[in-house]
Amino acid sequence: MILLCVMANFLLEVGTEELPASFLSGALSQWKQMIPESLKENFLDNDAVEIYGTPRRLAVLIKGLPEQQADREEEVKGPPAKAAFKDGSPTKAAEGFAKKQGVDVNQLEIRPTDKGDFVFVKKSIKGRSTADILTEAIPNWVFKLEGKRLMRWSDGDLKFSRPIRWLIALLDNQVLPIEIENNSETVKSGKTSRGHRVLHPDNVTISQPTDYLSSLNLASVVADTQTRVNTITQQVQEAAKKHNGYAQIYPDLLEEVVNLVEYPTAVVGNFEPEFLKLPPEVITTVMVSHQKYFPIFKAENSKELLPHFITVSNGDPEKSDIIAKGNERVIRARLADGRYFYDNDIKQSLESFLPQLEAVTFQEDLGSLRKKVDRICTVADKVAKQLNLDSQQQEHIQRAALLCKADLVSSMVYEFPELQGIMGQKYAFKSNEPEAVANAIFEHYLPRGADDILPKTFTGRVVAIADRLDTLVSIFGLGMIPTGSSDPFALRRAATAIVNITWDGDLTINLQQLLESTADDFANQYNKDKNKLVADLEEFFLRRIRTLLQDEKHIDYDLVNAVLGENDKEYTQRALQDLLDVRDRALFLQEIRNNGTLDKIYETVNRSTRLAAQGDLDTQRLDPSELVKKDLFQKSSEESFYNAVLGLVPQTQAAQQQRNYQQLISGLAEIAPTVSTFFDGPESVLVMDDNPDIRRNRLYLLGLLRNHARVLADFGAIVKNL
Repeated sequence: MILLCVMANFLLEVGTEELPASFLSGALSQWKQMIPESLKENFLDNDAVEIYGTPRRLAVLIKGLPEQQADREEEVKGPPAKAAFKDGSPTKAAEGFAKKQGVDVNQLEIRPTDKGDFVFVKKSIKGRSTADILTEAIPNWVFKLEGKRLMRWSDGDLKFSRPIRWLIALLDNQVLPIEIENNSETVKSGKTSRGHRVLHPDNVTISQPTDYLSSLNLASVVADTQTRVNTITQQVQEAAKKHNGYAQIYPDLLEEVVNLVEYPTAVVGNFEPEFLKLPPEVITTVMVSHQKYFPIFKAENSKELLPHFITVSNGDPEKSDIIAKGNERVIRARLADGRYFYDNDIKQSLESFLPQLEAVTFQEDLGSLRKKVDRICTVADKVAKQLNLDSQQQEHIQRAALLCKADLVSSMVYEFPELQGIMGQKYAFKSNEPEAVANAIFEHYLPRGADDILPKTFTGRVVAIADRLDTLVSIFGLGMIPTGSSDPFALRRAATAIVNITWDGDLTINLQQLLESTADDFANQYNKDKNKLVADLEEFFLRRIRTLLQDEKHIDYDLVNAVLGENDKEYTQRALQDLLDVRDRALFLQEIRNNGTLDKIYETVNRSTRLAAQGDLDTQRLDPSELVKKDLFQKSSEESFYNAVLGLVPQTQAAQQQRNYQQLISGLAEIAPTVSTFFDGPESVLVMDDNPDIRRNRLYLLGLLRNHARVLADFGAIVKNL
């Protein structure tokens, strides 16, 4: 007889008032993780978990569920044996454990563990009905969703993003009895969904879970997010082509628009060509950030706009002309505002805005934005001097630092904050500022996010570093160090940007010196502890460097430990004093691990490093000539080791000076056989000789080899065959 395992499908739909796009996006992501984990925890295998969502609903379709859990055995650990049994008889601890597990005391077993003998029991657990498990799980799936500004509705205490209006909980054709009670208002599960609010206002009956998408499609609801993405992308691109243009599909805008509509229709609108005299950034900001429109450019790589826009409607496609006219009135008014602000701003020079910065507070204890500008100028001067820039470059840096925040009090940026820096650049050109100054005003805000570009000019890089360094020192100086996920001043991002800008521009700055100098200025002005401030900042930056090396440069964790040191002040200071060097050493170590070169020297260098720790040689000495006593040699391997280290000195010194660590590695690889003879074979020696002078002499040899290797990294931190 063949037993057939009947599999079931399940549909959950939570119907709501219109959800914010941001909540919907987050809820879909959370369910994609939460629901499969919940099923796994409840031992419910399945074929697929499909998550859907529109502004009026969240849904999950689970295919291939068993009718019930499989029966299973579970082993439970109980109290220690000595507590459970006394003189062979069960104690109250044993009886209590057995009762809790629903078994007889005689079923308890004593087994040895690493922590002694313990009581165990094997339980046979009968599988529960899938329907019962889902009925219990659904409320958690719904009300464990996180989001901003959850609301209460009616007269109850339930909180969700928007009021819940209907509920479908369908296991094949069986409705699971789910009730959402919100005091006087109760929503009961059923088979009834709702169609598009405008195009199909009637209810929709879902006969079985797998009919969900097709049933809603007939009701003008596209429940599948990816289908809406594809539809919107195709329609927008086709609409742009019809107007001989190219539509830029911004990912963030696309994600938001997708979650604002249930039945998308691309609608083209127009505006007066005279508005094209505005900077294109103003027009696109109005369209994208404020109106959720897709702008149309003349060509794919062009910055020139056409006097058209594309909006994605959730209304009746047959009324697209009316929808277009309504949106045209809105965009016309917004662009007219932008033109007024722009014309008003360019009547004066960018510098003339500076006095207004006095009235804008950067931070209560730190004073105005104008004071921050002065501090940026000071820090920028410190950075410029470290880079040994010429007088003109320094002049440009000081001018850019002075003007970098001026546009914040302009009419345009007040209305459209997203344009900070962008308008500063435009107004700088209008004020006949040098190109380097104008570009730096824009660039000093870069990067604005994780995937943004970095500044590319010297002036922009220096002002960007100065601005962020001032913020870090000032906020840290007030004791407002980021904890957990709380980072209101984006200090982690600021520190990361400083390191990335330095690496990208190959800037030879001494970060530790900058931290100490800037912290000293702050501590003197605000009567703070400079040493603690510097220590906190150093630790903060080192964590950022570590993260960047591992996550962005893809360096193995042990190699990162090797270049940054593990509680090794020498390495941490070295890293902060020369950010380029710590990057280059990490990349080089990863390279020689990948090509196998590291394996050739690892054993000898690592072994020497570990033994050298038992000696008293400092970590700076490289030359053995005035340190190691040749008259104490007892084996030829000692003199060979000595001569090898002596010959290595010029290679290591050259590697130090030129940062060409291949020279050092080549030298270490060359002497590796000599060091091996020192450790093993007929001419090997016992390093820890009974004679203290001989022992110290041999430890000196090992310490010298360690020191040569330390020019690159701490080999003691490197793990073999990672």
